[in-house]
Amino acid sequence: MKLTIIGNGMMAKSLAHGLVNNFEVEIIGRDEKKLKKLQEDLPNIETSVLSDVEDITGKNIIFCVKPYALQSVAVRLSGEANMLFSILAGTPLEALKKQINAQYYIRTMPNIAASAKQSMTTITGDKEAKNVAIEIFNNIGKTVWVNTENQLDIATAVAGSGPAFLALVAESLADGAVKAGLERHISVELVQGLFSSMSALLKNNHPAIIKDSVMSPNGTTAEGYAKLEEGAVRDAMIKAVESAYGKALEISQK
Repeated sequence: MKLTIIGNGMMAKSLAHGLVNNFEVEIIGRDEKKLKKLQEDLPNIETSVLSDVEDITGKNIIFCVKPYALQSVAVRLSGEANMLFSILAGTPLEALKKQINAQYYIRTMPNIAASAKQSMTTITGDKEAKNVAIEIFNNIGKTVWVNTENQLDIATAVAGSGPAFLALVAESLADGAVKAGLERHISVELVQGLFSSMSALLKNNHPAIIKDSVMSPNGTTAEGYAKLEEGAVRDAMIKAVESAYGKALEISQK
């Protein structure tokens, strides 16, 4: 199967890295310099600059532009695509249907871990294209089909924005170790190992059980955990997800 990625940003690059070994991939974008760099990084893909009239007839499109660029890019697309997979946050299927012609429409939200084939991707849309969508995005990690666009917008706040939230946690843990006196390279290596081990543990354990198994009475973990609660870290994380979801709704109403 040939996949046409429209867009040349970070998400397009991540998807191309994850999909190139299993699909024929072409990238169409507006930034010639970025396209050239992508071609150098991934010699097996095709790249081209988006033309004023880009024929998408029969193509399977992964639409990877910023939500605000939907109209300015869509106006250049002619013909009817076979399948349109949109990764545009907060952009409903109805808006896509008004701008781009396709036989089937899918909304999907991968994350940048696609480049390492570890993306957590949520999908919804036309059920006729469900199996194909899952097959494609299973190649870049794990997929979850959700039943409504609202569920996908909520999931976007976790799986889509989540890497940035967890990056803050990872950076803070490393900074804490450095502040306590550990060398930076050792601190970073410890955090990398920590996140890998947590991923394995979370597959079979509720987060609360993991916490309770580590926290002994009057121990080091309990002392540190109390500081996290004092700093309202739990509350901040909940509000971060709520705010990201709220932003997705705001985008959808524009």
